[in-house]
Amino acid sequence: MHQLTNKKNKIIIYLLLLLLLSTISGKIAENEYNYTSTANQINIKGLSSAHNSKISNELNNLFDKNILLLKKAEIEGIIEKYNIIEEYSIKKNYPDTINIKIKPTKFVARISDNHQLLVGANGKLIEVRDNIEILPYIFGEFNSENFLTFKKNVEQSKFTFTNFKTLYFFRSDRWDILTNDDVLIKLPQVNFLESLNLAYEIMSKNDFKNKNLIDLRMYNHLIIK
Repeated sequence: MHQLTNKKNKIIIYLLLLLLLSTISGKIAENEYNYTSTANQINIKGLSSAHNSKISNELNNLFDKNILLLKKAEIEGIIEKYNIIEEYSIKKNYPDTINIKIKPTKFVARISDNHQLLVGANGKLIEVRDNIEILPYIFGEFNSENFLTFKKNVEQSKFTFTNFKTLYFFRSDRWDILTNDDVLIKLPQVNFLESLNLAYEIMSKNDFKNKNLIDLRMYNHLIIK
């Protein structure tokens, strides 16, 4: 009788062990599934439907990749090719979704010899058809670094880009501005912000009427005509 009881106890223990092992095995299999899931949905928001669709098509080659091992740099390499993008965020939503939010750049100027080529607030050139915004035209060859430095000073000054009709960039790293009131402001190579605010103050004075030139190119030397 005692041996029979022992046998029953052993059988119960074996059954419990078998149940425990099968449960653990099931959890391991479930975790393996979760950690080997591939990305099968990419949601992009922030741009026009056409741009969102174009970027989504370029990201289609990521669908067969393990979402856990997928590096953001792979996505960034595709997104950053689009000059219209100012900022973006990438978030993985496990087990199989990637969400991308995009902030488009604002247009601040047009290239003088190509009306469809706009300059973004990010300093990049963007080809846009059918844009009817009233924007100042830029003359002269410049790079993003030049423009972003100039833009930063304009934003910190009492002017805005909406006050300007035309911007001229010179190879000497200097800018001229033609305002909407047809006042030509000749800026120096340095001290942009100080010079912009000085020009604004001069234009605000009553005795500036019938004048259309403010020359600030020379340090401590002002010419008004």
